[in-house]
Amino acid sequence: MVTFPNCKINLGLQVVSKRTDGYHNLETFFYPVFLKDAVEVIEKEEFGFSTSGPPIEGESTNNLCTKAYHLLKKDFPHLPGVQMHLHKAIPMGAGLAGGSADGAFTLKLLNKKFELNLSEKQLIDYSLQLGSDCPFFILNKPCFATSRGEIFEPIKLDLSEYKIVIVHPGIHISTAWAFTNIKPTKPVKSIKQVITQPISTWKNELSNDFEKPVFEKYPEIKKIKNSLYDEGAIYASMSGSGSAVYGILKKEKAISLSFPANYFIKTLFC
Repeated sequence: MVTFPNCKINLGLQVVSKRTDGYHNLETFFYPVFLKDAVEVIEKEEFGFSTSGPPIEGESTNNLCTKAYHLLKKDFPHLPGVQMHLHKAIPMGAGLAGGSADGAFTLKLLNKKFELNLSEKQLIDYSLQLGSDCPFFILNKPCFATSRGEIFEPIKLDLSEYKIVIVHPGIHISTAWAFTNIKPTKPVKSIKQVITQPISTWKNELSNDFEKPVFEKYPEIKKIKNSLYDEGAIYASMSGSGSAVYGILKKEKAISLSFPANYFIKTLFC
């Protein structure tokens, strides 16, 4: 059985306060975009894991697909062994939550393939044990998110008139570093309110708190955002803690971007 985890972009991201558990309370709007990885699971006697595409740093035991399997195996001892293969296409360390998507989609795939009969709420609870961004991919629909990013309010958002251009410069941003350079503040206007306004207002009212420290350290990332606006983007922003930057443009808008050859550039239609 094969599943195709998609990534997300953040339409605004505000760090509201520091929590006593070491995490932060956030406000953001998750929007799914259909740049996809692939995960295949075949029943085998023992568990095995392989990958293709760009090399994945770290031990395979730390991969969220592997963790998802062992998380379920703990509560469902009858879960058989599997050979799992992950093909990566979503840039890593980009703020697009590709790894989180892989883990969450693996939970859904195993639930379906082996008829575990887990509810959506149960899948969300499991996915939160994998990471803060993972629960979104159980729902996988436009959502206003609060707390650690795991409390959702689905809100209909139609971007069908637009295309999204994603640019990733290949710079890895440490999320831990990014948070240490943020001073939490309560937003003047909630992202939930801004997102319902005309997209033409977003440029001045919809912000990502991580842009300030990231742009100061990596001015080439700020240059990407400016270039997207120069090419006619109605709204452009860094996603998550970076370093991917996206621009939202009218579908018919032709663009001519000039970036180094190692940059990842992808145009997606909503």
